[in-house]
Amino acid sequence: MSELLAKVKEMCEKNAVKMADFMMIDLNGRWRHLTMPIDRLTEDTLKSGVGFDGSNYGFAPIEKSDMVFIPDLKSARLDPFAEVATLSMIGDVYVIDLPDNRRFDQDPRNVAIHAEEYMRSAGIADEMRIGPEFEFHVFDHVSYAVRGHSSKFAVDTEQAEWNTGMEEDNLGYKVPHKSGYHAAPPLDRLGGFRDRATILMEQQGIDVKYHHHEVGGPGQVEIEVEFGGMLEMADKTMLAKYIIKNAAIAEGKTVTFMPKPMFGEAGNGLHVHMHLFKGGKPLFYDPDGYSQLSKTALHFIGGLLKHVRALCGFTNPSTNSYKRLVPGYEAPVTIGFATSNRSSVIRIPAYAKGPDKKRFELRSPDGTCNPYYAYSAILMAGIDGIQNEIDPQKDGYGPYDFNLYNLSKKEQAKIKFLPQSLGEALDALEKDNDFLTRGGVFPKRLIEIWIENKRKEAARYNQLPHPVEYEMYFDL
Repeated sequence: MSELLAKVKEMCEKNAVKMADFMMIDLNGRWRHLTMPIDRLTEDTLKSGVGFDGSNYGFAPIEKSDMVFIPDLKSARLDPFAEVATLSMIGDVYVIDLPDNRRFDQDPRNVAIHAEEYMRSAGIADEMRIGPEFEFHVFDHVSYAVRGHSSKFAVDTEQAEWNTGMEEDNLGYKVPHKSGYHAAPPLDRLGGFRDRATILMEQQGIDVKYHHHEVGGPGQVEIEVEFGGMLEMADKTMLAKYIIKNAAIAEGKTVTFMPKPMFGEAGNGLHVHMHLFKGGKPLFYDPDGYSQLSKTALHFIGGLLKHVRALCGFTNPSTNSYKRLVPGYEAPVTIGFATSNRSSVIRIPAYAKGPDKKRFELRSPDGTCNPYYAYSAILMAGIDGIQNEIDPQKDGYGPYDFNLYNLSKKEQAKIKFLPQSLGEALDALEKDNDFLTRGGVFPKRLIEIWIENKRKEAARYNQLPHPVEYEMYFDL
């Protein structure tokens, strides 16, 4: 028995574990899982894997759908939500082959592994450290229905301003419209929930920087985590969403990471802070550079901005994504960079001073992304910027140290904009994806399947009548 398996078995005996649960990531970034008695977790499981139908994960055509997953023992942890004591771990997807099975190139974790390997082999850096910000809504009720003859959704949370007129069980203290940022109790009713979710995240190895109420009054909150390596943080992004969602369900609430779950309120982003290190030394700091950024950092920014419209195909892969990327809600709409400017797609935090802390954030991504693909695509765009020394200032991307929402039409004509729809983002990805395929990081077939599937989602959305169309056109 391997040393790592022996340690896992010891942990299972200590905690009276009865079941082993294997969690895999499908194409869209949803967890799938399979469970077996813990005694079935053997050396053979680690070598031969467990068979499953990959076509149901969105990966492979039906005629080549038989695959196996092999558990990653390094990801093993106790599941805090399981009714029976359960050891949970991530399963990596393999293609059945002779003489040995091989890693499936479209597997999200495999793409992230290859992106980090490409970064190192190209001599760019040893590590990209990232820190995502998790914005989401906590609701007390959600209902929706989509049928040929009717379409509706409704959400509710006790603290929303629309509940000021409730006749029963109303103690006042509702959060005013777009006024929830850092709201304190008793306006903020969700601090206890965030505390409990944070404790669970910490127990599962996710270090939390802080949490707070966000701008959106109807239950919008944020949990920001500490930095880690790219693959590590992709794993922790999936785990954080799992913990937050299940913690809410356990308390009779529900959580959504949808970018824009309701009209007229702030949307949910997944801002990604990033910086590079080589030999333990930071690569993004220069005391004499713009906002103390090095040329390497600016070139990385140049690559992001050059490819950001294509990146949106992976970082903002839902039709709902583009309801968030509109003016007036601190979400970016233009392509540029600046210091302390939340209207810019790349923001350099002024408070992040010193070599080890100097970084920037990409503000466009949202929680509907598959984090492995999204973070890998971000890295590949930045690498392209470094390799080709793309200067964002010379290419006209800023710095824009002013409010980009209040530009005249003449000024707007000088600036490039993010996609305004999923279809537009997919068009950009279709035209601009060579930077993703270098080093075999993103297989061409994966990009083709991704675009094909997402176009189907966009087509379904575009074909459905919408209630607002009845309001605008029924009487014409």
